[in-house]
Amino acid sequence: MTLDAARCYEAVLSRDRRFDGRFFAGVVTTGVYCRPICPVRPAKPENVRWFACAAAAEAAGFRPCRRCRPEASPGTPAWSGTSAVVARALRLIAAGGLDEGGIDGLADRLGIGARQLRRLFATHLGAAPAEVARARRVHFARALLDETDLPMAEVAFAAGFGSIRDFNHALRATFGRTPTELRRARRRRGPLPNGGGVTVRLAFRPPLDWAGLLDFLAPRATPGVEAVAGGVYRRTIVLGDAAGTIEVRAAAGEPHLLMRIRLARHERLLEVVARARRLFDLDADPVLIAEHLVLSPELAPLVGRRPGLRVPGAWDAFELAVRGVLGQQVTVRGATTLAGRLVRAFGTPLDPAEHGLTHLFPRPEALAAVDLASIGLPGARAATIRALAGAVARGEIVLDVSRGLEDAVARLAAVPGIGAWTAHYIAMRGLGEPDAFPAADLGLRRALGDGAGPLAPARVAELAEAWRPWRAYAVLHLWTKEAT
Repeated sequence: MTLDAARCYEAVLSRDRRFDGRFFAGVVTTGVYCRPICPVRPAKPENVRWFACAAAAEAAGFRPCRRCRPEASPGTPAWSGTSAVVARALRLIAAGGLDEGGIDGLADRLGIGARQLRRLFATHLGAAPAEVARARRVHFARALLDETDLPMAEVAFAAGFGSIRDFNHALRATFGRTPTELRRARRRRGPLPNGGGVTVRLAFRPPLDWAGLLDFLAPRATPGVEAVAGGVYRRTIVLGDAAGTIEVRAAAGEPHLLMRIRLARHERLLEVVARARRLFDLDADPVLIAEHLVLSPELAPLVGRRPGLRVPGAWDAFELAVRGVLGQQVTVRGATTLAGRLVRAFGTPLDPAEHGLTHLFPRPEALAAVDLASIGLPGARAATIRALAGAVARGEIVLDVSRGLEDAVARLAAVPGIGAWTAHYIAMRGLGEPDAFPAADLGLRRALGDGAGPLAPARVAELAEAWRPWRAYAVLHLWTKEAT
């Protein structure tokens, strides 16, 4: 990938946090690579090579700087400056898409050949898919060494390594020190606070409207599964046969959230982090998105009032899809009530319960053949949920956007009872699709009508063409306008 060296160097001289994570500087005289905000005096321009992502710098033989810790940066925005295919591939890699099936399996899910996928990654990121996945594992392992007291073996498997040997080799190759040496360096800084569970940092690119995220999630929190109180989001989680909880709060004055994870086993902590990042839309670049949307006269005043707005996602796409169906033709409060009944009737109790978290959300297999009318759900919506659950359980519907928004919407809309509005809502929140747009939504039509009555859906869709590829963020801005 070609970066403008002059502009990159100016950004390094300014140490502007807006550029943090957008690119990295490799210094040929030292063999290290840095973030744009590194406090060390910049090297001469002729001694610097520029990289689009940390994986590309490491693949070129550079080690992370010990001062600015590039492995702890917010991360390259998943959709900025990349092709749609690469953006979707990055999301699949974050969800473990290379763990089973390798590069051929990943390419097949995307609907292209493995050779083409490698070429796209080289063009847009300067690193191969396997190098991106490797950097992700290595950086997470380093974070666990720094932020937890987990034993070395648990760190290795939590970060997705297949063996202790691979773990040791990868960290030594990347950081120039063994895992034991890295852990020893952290311990010299003092003991970690002991509050139970494992606490990790979730870096983001400022600004982040954390209060706005919680205001959206609180009335939609499924009773027994989720709880929002006192600036903290909590929920139950299950990975395989391991159940537990997460608790997420803002870190005062710092560009990261703090997440406490309570699980009996830690082999899949990397997946927990990936899901939490998707839930709070932490890989977004809010400045870039705002610069695009503010060009719209309809959105400009709203964008100015909500800096750092994110699209609230979901822990589990199936859970969000069920919630989307429950919300058809009822209020948010009514949908929340129905969701609570569904969980109490068909969810798995959490033992022990804590902070009002009592159940795990029922899995597709559990909802495919139950009598949902028993919780007061209308027959048509009950049939839709059973049909959706059965299709997901049988593998007939895969809840992702690996082949694009239109494909995902079409697959969802093939389920009887799921229309375009519900399909786009699921794609927007459950699948993390930044361009999803439920044009027929009454709230959007009212907000754009500006007091003169709802606009026609066709006119709403026409206006939204100028907001691509960030139409989902426009939805949140307009919903906020309608709520005030």
